[in-house]
Amino acid sequence: MNAHKPFEGRIAVVTGASRGIGYQIAKSLGTKGAHVVAIARTVGALEELDDEIQAAGGSTTLVPVDLKDFDAIDRLGAAIYERWKKLDFLIGNAGILGVLSPVGHISPKVFEETLAVNVTANWRLIRSLDPLLRQSDTARAVFLTAAEAHSCKPYWSLQATTKAALEALVKTYAAETRNMGVRANLFDPGPVRTALRAKAMPGEDPARLPAPEEVVPAVLDLLSPDLTATGETYSYSSRKAA
Repeated sequence: MNAHKPFEGRIAVVTGASRGIGYQIAKSLGTKGAHVVAIARTVGALEELDDEIQAAGGSTTLVPVDLKDFDAIDRLGAAIYERWKKLDFLIGNAGILGVLSPVGHISPKVFEETLAVNVTANWRLIRSLDPLLRQSDTARAVFLTAAEAHSCKPYWSLQATTKAALEALVKTYAAETRNMGVRANLFDPGPVRTALRAKAMPGEDPARLPAPEEVVPAVLDLLSPDLTATGETYSYSSRKAA
């Protein structure tokens, strides 16, 4: 194994790759040898990611798509199969805040959109990409979650509901694939200096929070070929499974 390119020959899908944690995960994977299939809505930011990865000698496939376009997720699986016949890493990073609001004040449109991005899109990704992961000798899936799934704080019901559903989905998938070589886990980065955090907590001093790139090594640890754990939730703040 090339010490500088530990993921050489690996194919990785990263959602929400145009900014924040997703951008930094994709960049790190690309510079460490993986071919990154980068998914996001913003074409310009994806092109910036591509420039950075190419400058480091890496390669990408850019997929500018809204994850609510579920048919596009199905097409993604078919395209990856045609080109590589397998997928090694799936990073389900994309997520939205929705609104901070009393439960009874959330509009149906916002509720359904948050559920679609945070839960349904990840289910569609698993549905489309699971056969490809099973063709890898080191299949790893990591989905980003949040502590609100368990704390159920007032006004945070959308995060609590959708992340709790995501955790149940991923842990069930992990149990189903435990004996098939797939390792699927959840990662809670905690408060990080991202646009989503700024939207949720506009009065917070972002300088007091870790930058997105600081949490990336902990995510990459969950892609290790030596990883045996599956169906766990890892917290960046505690550096261990919850």
